[in-house]
Amino acid sequence: MAQSVVKLPNAEASPVKKTTQFRELLTSPETSFIMEAHNGLSAKIVEEVGFKGIWASGLSVSTALAVRDSNEASWTQVLEVLEFMADATSKPILVDGDTGHGNFNNFRRFVEKLCQRDIAAVCIEDKLFPKTNSFLGENQPLAEIEEFCGKIKAGKDCQLDDDFCIIARVEALIAGWGLDEALRRAEAYHEAGADGILIHSKQSTADEILAFAREWGNRSPVVIVPTKYYATPTDHFREVGINLVIWANHNLRAAIGAMRDVSRQILEEETLTGIEGRVTNLGDVFEIAGNDELAEAEGRYLAAREETKAVLLAASRGRALQDLTEDRPKCMLDVRGQPLLQRLVGSFNGAGVRDITVVAGHKADAVNFPGINKVLNDDYETTGEAASLACALDALKGDCIVSYGDIMFRSYILNLLFDVESDIAVVVDGAWQKHRQDTPKHTADLVSCTAAYTGDYLDDSPVDLTRIDSAMPESDAHGEWMGLMRLNAEGAKKVRAEIEAMEADGSLAKASVPDLLNRLIEKGERPRVVYITGHWLDVNDAFDLARARNFR
Repeated sequence: MAQSVVKLPNAEASPVKKTTQFRELLTSPETSFIMEAHNGLSAKIVEEVGFKGIWASGLSVSTALAVRDSNEASWTQVLEVLEFMADATSKPILVDGDTGHGNFNNFRRFVEKLCQRDIAAVCIEDKLFPKTNSFLGENQPLAEIEEFCGKIKAGKDCQLDDDFCIIARVEALIAGWGLDEALRRAEAYHEAGADGILIHSKQSTADEILAFAREWGNRSPVVIVPTKYYATPTDHFREVGINLVIWANHNLRAAIGAMRDVSRQILEEETLTGIEGRVTNLGDVFEIAGNDELAEAEGRYLAAREETKAVLLAASRGRALQDLTEDRPKCMLDVRGQPLLQRLVGSFNGAGVRDITVVAGHKADAVNFPGINKVLNDDYETTGEAASLACALDALKGDCIVSYGDIMFRSYILNLLFDVESDIAVVVDGAWQKHRQDTPKHTADLVSCTAAYTGDYLDDSPVDLTRIDSAMPESDAHGEWMGLMRLNAEGAKKVRAEIEAMEADGSLAKASVPDLLNRLIEKGERPRVVYITGHWLDVNDAFDLARARNFR
């Protein structure tokens, strides 16, 4: 039967189907070994170290989900884990199917779903549903032979790939029913169509396993799980013709111990110094997660966009905030447990802007957190915003956003800016009067434009900025500039040139960014307007700070 498999880039493509790979392992005259995994990460590690197959342990998967190995995880939840595992590896997976998750009907549906998820094989045990782990208790009840044979036949009849394997796990030795019963059941399951027999034991020696193998005489492949009789030399298994050995739960057990040790040490020492050299480095984490492949795929599939930088003007003290800014600039005032500026940087990071330069001035040492480049305007008390922008002239190259350092806004506003094709684009609040009606009167950067905001989403006619002036009569204003603009490479070049011209004519020191924009407009520039209606605020006084702490 044909099988359609969609292969994700996490796993290397293989010319041989996983079902065929597993059947070759199972039927090989050489003893083969497969290793336990319980999620996508452990499956990748098993393949990485060189195993040719994977055991998806029911105990391990259940424990990783923090539930008992008693069918407490539903079969659909198990399937979700298996899908991640199958996507993560090119090696075949043998699934611990417990008792088949119910009767023959449940099992045949389970088999179909396993085949659809590119799982190579399933093992079911002849106990009752819900299962009990074989190493718990004594004299566990077993299923009737005829009923279990019916499950095997149902699974074989509905598998979607001829190479898919069903392994019958015989629990007679676990239940204390003896070798003869184990052989009788194995023969019945073999006749019912099982592709292999897993003979299980919880004795500390392999005597009864080796005795079974000798009596069985290779009538079909034999699979074992030497968890309890781990001290038996592996050559003993080879001598009696064991086909497949499962190392059943050791990755999970290793992970539990390692996580306990690391967590306990960090709790006790309250530092990472003692453990950093003992744990896998982050580079390995990113590598096994496939970040390199994603970066390569982004180069193939994403439209190339020049990396955007940002310059944040945050030199001022904010005297209207009085004592609150005595020992810090207003950009570092706390807003719900995080400095205002750090929240602003987070907004840019969320939009993919990582190269961020902050112009600091008042109490510049307080502007200190990861992910920013800091430059100083030492003359912040006697100069304006344009002079602060001049301090970051080296950052005004290529695609660049310029922002005041005391604003907050919804993330979609940056996306609107990115969509504009213009040398210079500015964000204007077209509903500025509504935005300001509940706030104390203070200076706003009012603007006039070539057209007012209409609110008609079908009206996409371009609108240009014609002037910014805080003294503009409100009747002449079309909105308020929110202190956010974007420059493309050509726009950044023009802004740098104008700053140099202002420095040459002596006007730079006292100029604002609106003064800079007005000079460019007077020389023929037409900055493109991006209209918004609220969803932002700036912090100028204690009232604004209270609003910022409620801003979502």
